[in-house]
Amino acid sequence: MKKRLFGYSLLLASIVLLSGCSMGTETNNKPAENTKSNASDDQVTVGLSISTQNNPFFVTLKEGAMKAATALGAELVVVDAQDDTAKQISGIEDLISQKVDVILINPTDSDAVATAVESANDAGIPVITVDRSANGGTVVTHIASDNVKGGQMAGDYILEAIGGKGNIVELQGTAGTSAARDRGDGFHKAVDGKEGVNVIASQPADFDRAKGLSVMENILQGNEDIQAVFAHNDEMALGALQAIEAAGKKGIIVVGFDATDDALTAVGAGTLAATVAQKPDAIGVEAVQTAVKVAKGETVEGAIPVELELVSKK
Repeated sequence: MKKRLFGYSLLLASIVLLSGCSMGTETNNKPAENTKSNASDDQVTVGLSISTQNNPFFVTLKEGAMKAATALGAELVVVDAQDDTAKQISGIEDLISQKVDVILINPTDSDAVATAVESANDAGIPVITVDRSANGGTVVTHIASDNVKGGQMAGDYILEAIGGKGNIVELQGTAGTSAARDRGDGFHKAVDGKEGVNVIASQPADFDRAKGLSVMENILQGNEDIQAVFAHNDEMALGALQAIEAAGKKGIIVVGFDATDDALTAVGAGTLAATVAQKPDAIGVEAVQTAVKVAKGETVEGAIPVELELVSKK
């Protein structure tokens, strides 16, 4: 009897010990998301610091990255900055402490993230920027659509749609992001200096649908004569549409950027005139594929573009 009880005690102790060894860790007060295959000493671990998961575009980008990691047998560790620069820097520091092989960064702020890039550089961890660039530190490559070209595509489409004359509103993305700067630059290349065309308002709405709605409401109150709106992303464009519909306005052309599912539905319904398709899934896949190449010592291009196209009902 004593031997049997002793055996049960040993079994119970083993179960408790194994349970304790299986506990996970947390990052930024939220569990880091992992995509793992059978771990081995030569398995590549990629860290992804993403600006926010409240935007469908970046959700799709992350899903593309996870898909590629699974296919390649890599481990992907995701930290969400929740559009907070301090959280992003803290999350990147956590990835550095975990000694990941490569860090993918989708910056909340292209200037502020430079210190985190430099920290990764000091730790000898290669950095790749995704969708938005970093204005400092050393980056192996930048993977993104040509946002300048996309902004120009949107501007050209608007000019044709309004017959080359009219008043246009620009809803800008988050100040300090390369995406907002580049999309705005491309748009203004298309429309500035055109006789009879006026950009009567250029205001930030931070890539956010609710802010796009409120900013557009305010612009409509002060401007009766508007022919078109260019929003730096679909979320703001959809917010602007809500404001236009609520105000009972007709015939205002709205163009977005990203080709999210909601935007494509709106294009199909004829409420959103057009959107510039960035293909975030392809960006996420390309980012992880490139990270694995870098981790294995392969040479990659200094900039890797992902194809764009303008989507309209016509």
